[in-house]
Amino acid sequence: MKIIKGLKLGGLQQKIFNLMLLFIIAFVAVYAAVSVYQQHNLAAIVEDAAERQQESISAVSQETMRTVLETSMSRTTALQAYIANDLFADVKTDVETLQAFARELFANASAFPPHPFYAPDPAKDGIPSVQFQHEAGVDPNSSGDLGLAANMSEVMLAMFKASDKLDSCFVATTDGCILFVDDRSGSYIDENGSVETFPVRQRTWYTQAVGAGELIFTGVELDAFTDIAGLVCAAPVYVDGKLACVVGADIFLTSISNYVQETSSESGFLCVVNQNGQVLFSPQKEGIFKAELSDSAPDLRRNGALGPFITEALKERTGLTLLQVDGREYYLTGAPMETLGWAAISVVDKEATNQPTEAMLKSYEDINAGATATFNEGAARSGRTVLVMTVLLALLAIVGALVLAYRIVKPIEHMTKRINSLSGSDKAFQMEDVYRTDDEIEILAESFASLSKKTRDYITQITEITAEKERIGTELALATRIQADMLPNIFPAFPERPDFDIYAVMDPAKEVGGDFYDFFLIDETHLALVIADVSGKGVPAALFMMVSKILVQNYAMTGRSPAEVLRAVNNQICSNNREEMFVTVWLGILDTATGKITAANAGHEYPTVMEAGGEFRLIKDKHGLVIGAMEGIRYKEYELQLQPGGKLFVYTDGVPEATNAENELFGTERMLRALNKDTGASPEQVLRNVRRAVDDFVLEAEQFDDLTMLCLEYKGDRKIYKEITVPAETDKLDEVMGFIETELEKAECSPKARMQLAVAAEEIFVNIASYAYAPGRGDAVVRFELDEADRRATLTFIDSGVAFDPLEKPDPDVTLPASERQIGGLGIFMTKKAMDDVRYERTDGKNILTLVKKI
Repeated sequence: MKIIKGLKLGGLQQKIFNLMLLFIIAFVAVYAAVSVYQQHNLAAIVEDAAERQQESISAVSQETMRTVLETSMSRTTALQAYIANDLFADVKTDVETLQAFARELFANASAFPPHPFYAPDPAKDGIPSVQFQHEAGVDPNSSGDLGLAANMSEVMLAMFKASDKLDSCFVATTDGCILFVDDRSGSYIDENGSVETFPVRQRTWYTQAVGAGELIFTGVELDAFTDIAGLVCAAPVYVDGKLACVVGADIFLTSISNYVQETSSESGFLCVVNQNGQVLFSPQKEGIFKAELSDSAPDLRRNGALGPFITEALKERTGLTLLQVDGREYYLTGAPMETLGWAAISVVDKEATNQPTEAMLKSYEDINAGATATFNEGAARSGRTVLVMTVLLALLAIVGALVLAYRIVKPIEHMTKRINSLSGSDKAFQMEDVYRTDDEIEILAESFASLSKKTRDYITQITEITAEKERIGTELALATRIQADMLPNIFPAFPERPDFDIYAVMDPAKEVGGDFYDFFLIDETHLALVIADVSGKGVPAALFMMVSKILVQNYAMTGRSPAEVLRAVNNQICSNNREEMFVTVWLGILDTATGKITAANAGHEYPTVMEAGGEFRLIKDKHGLVIGAMEGIRYKEYELQLQPGGKLFVYTDGVPEATNAENELFGTERMLRALNKDTGASPEQVLRNVRRAVDDFVLEAEQFDDLTMLCLEYKGDRKIYKEITVPAETDKLDEVMGFIETELEKAECSPKARMQLAVAAEEIFVNIASYAYAPGRGDAVVRFELDEADRRATLTFIDSGVAFDPLEKPDPDVTLPASERQIGGLGIFMTKKAMDDVRYERTDGKNILTLVKKI
């Protein structure tokens, strides 16, 4: 095909021109045949283009819809399951806390006197209150366990007030009594003003928890007093293999039910299925997805079509599944709620997903049919006009043929090229000046542009789904802040304690991490130190970390040794560790009075210790098995002795295993060099030195693991020093004894040592007042010193009277009868026997007598 001076030789345009010439020469018959051929050819082009556009629209629309459903339904269902599961995970943690507290309480029942308990008071309706009920025929005042359980009143009340998820929490005794906390006191009073009885041991939560022997969630039931749908999380408490009580918490499910109702739309809905395959929450009023109570709802796992899908959804996230249910085809996705063993199921009507495609195709067909009819009518009209004008306007007909060929062929050729160029791209078909012919060509082009715009709009809606990722990122950022707030992060941590200094950091590799550190005072002289590393990364590791941290702290605060704490935590985690996660833990307890650290290691990195004036070195302690691997593991303890100025540095494997771009590990040798760079630095600066060394080593390489460090500096014992000066007169004895008694009380001196020091002090001061300055007058200094490191009290008496050493006089013979003994010396003798050390010296004209006693 050639183009000469704008005239196209060859192709469709020339054929039309030739046909017009033949029409002029061969009269109307020949022209009619040419017109039919022309119309058929153009129609074929339009039909072919329309067919390809229709196939493309249908394929892209259906594939896009399925991709949208596959992505959005799966993620949305998983997110909804996660949000609902979070409610029950928090409640489970609360019940486990109550279980651990109750176990310690009943295991040490002799150490706790009965605590007062009170019946429901209607005047407290709406106010969180601790109250009790009992079974018919049970006398609560004769219950030994109810008074013991009442020692948990403050704990349960605080837990109820702190949680927005609990509708009540309780402890039920084995003799038919229950102590509980809620704000509905008026609900438990009958019409006669008496407390309603409550069949404690016949309740489903009691029988299920005792039958299972572990923490359980009941099915959905109506509350006995409010008729509100809910469920109960309960756990039995065993002491020496015997059931002591059952603890638990109520959860009303109104908020979840409302949330599920709000998901209903014309095209789909969300429902919740329990571990028995029963629909608990659904907006459907009829059909197989109708929600019913646990005792009457059918098991969908036994449904031929739904059974395998429901069974899979209870275990793991499902892909997009097409099933026929109740005579209709539905797309379904599911995600498990791991805490309860439930699942969230999203259902979308397949017919609704096909509506956009069908609507676009129908619109296209209508537009195409109209455009074709209009085109055909115009072509016939043009043929008749040319037939009439052929003889008289031959030349004009030739020019008209050229114009008509250009007008018809050019836009269609351009349109076809444009459509072919858009295949597989995301650009839209748009109107151009070449299509504005004011005839059927323009109508056809406008229909293509309209369909293209609708397709683009449809794709735009799909892209908006990606905004969901940003919301998930925001939630991860919130999780990062929550995790950081779970760890001690205010420094200096103990500004009032001069005997030690501590600093720690945790830098997760992802938004949230599995490493954690902790430190807390068990009592005035014992500081717990914890560093741990959970297997895995991200949100699962962070959740496991929080549980492990709480358990370690709770057991450590009971006064157990490090090995006993690790053993108890391991058994607790192994009892319900279906995900088979584990955590390495190093736990040490520092005696701040002596500098001794008692420690145990559950598969964690070696600690490093710096002796005063020396350098940091690794302590290759004996590792026990990681926490969570096997129940019943025993751990070994060892001791580290810190002198004043000594330091302890513990860390996770993120430090020695930091990797640079050449896959080279940072290693413990580089870590020790960084630690020993400035051995006199504060704990905070020590950690900064190590982190700077790691950063300089890895440079631009991505952080592979969480990086957590803790450093403690032991500064030594603390001494308390006070003194008073009084006239050496016997009427000042009360003032002197009051001073001594006050200081001994502050030092928490034992009653026996306090009495011995008081008797000795009275003897010494009376002697000074009576003989030191006689017959003149003078002052006496009484000095009190306390060495907290070894718990020794020192009393020093100073006067400027005549020189007198009371220790020179020989001790009286106490074996002789009183009538035969020499008078005097018995008081000093008793003082020397009662004290650990008695010393006298004469310095600068002063008598100085010192008494030392371990208190």
